[in-house]
Amino acid sequence: MASSTGNTFANRDVFLGVVFALLAAVGFSAKAILVKLAYLDNVDAITLLALRMVFSVPFFIGVAVWVWRQHAAPLNTHDRLLVLGLGLIGYYCSSFLDFLGLQYISAGLERLILFLYPTMTVILSAILYKRAIGRKVIAAMGLCYAGIALVFLHDVGVKESGIVVGAALVFASTLSYSIYLVGAGHAIARIGTLRFTAYAMVVASVASLLQFGVMRSMSALDLPLRVYELSIAMAIFSTVSPVFLLSFAIRRIGSGSASLIGSIGPVSTIYMAYVFLDEHVSLLQIAGSLLVLSGVLVISLNSKKEA
Repeated sequence: MASSTGNTFANRDVFLGVVFALLAAVGFSAKAILVKLAYLDNVDAITLLALRMVFSVPFFIGVAVWVWRQHAAPLNTHDRLLVLGLGLIGYYCSSFLDFLGLQYISAGLERLILFLYPTMTVILSAILYKRAIGRKVIAAMGLCYAGIALVFLHDVGVKESGIVVGAALVFASTLSYSIYLVGAGHAIARIGTLRFTAYAMVVASVASLLQFGVMRSMSALDLPLRVYELSIAMAIFSTVSPVFLLSFAIRRIGSGSASLIGSIGPVSTIYMAYVFLDEHVSLLQIAGSLLVLSGVLVISLNSKKEA
């Protein structure tokens, strides 16, 4: 009886972990859709990012305070610098570059470029930690970038200008996030996942609000109500909720399985872009997406096996 009960709880945990990972992936993917919808009202990237963060930061401050009360030991100088640096690189810089890039490219191409982060972490780890890259991983990386090339060609046929600039900005955003991931492993092991995430998001929020304060006047907030509604939705459904849902998923099924389930992200973005933004879906885009997804899955499975 005890064994049966234990299996039931284990199966429930796995089921919940899968559901949380799926919801997190869809939530993260919806961000691009909400940003593109907000841009229809002529809001700029700096203002929109500030609105996203101002509606998100109360949640992260609340979590940070709660976690701080659970940990009697304060962060040392080294850990504070890690939180500051990685929060700026991984959340603030990456988000700002991504918002800028979305002004020029489709939501589908943006999500696929962001989905290249495992390839970049492999390259960065090889450079920093002298880790060899196997032939299978190199081939998978080739698939990923060939897929991006196909989707890029699709977008060139649909749009007239700005695609190169937009793709470069989102690529830089992905690189920034990959640098964060490579450095965050050490920080998370020392500080804890929830504590580190909350502190880093507060740092990113403060940076975004300071940027708005320096570069924009308060008149920039004279926006349609729809922009504020989209910003609140972005904060709740595409920032706060996915961050914690992913943490809950990792706790139940592990980071490897959670990242594999996250592969649904680009597919859900392309579908939502078709429904909400009337973005055209072509065979070229589908083929490119399949190549990127296949390559990333191979890299993720290889990383999981090595771990």
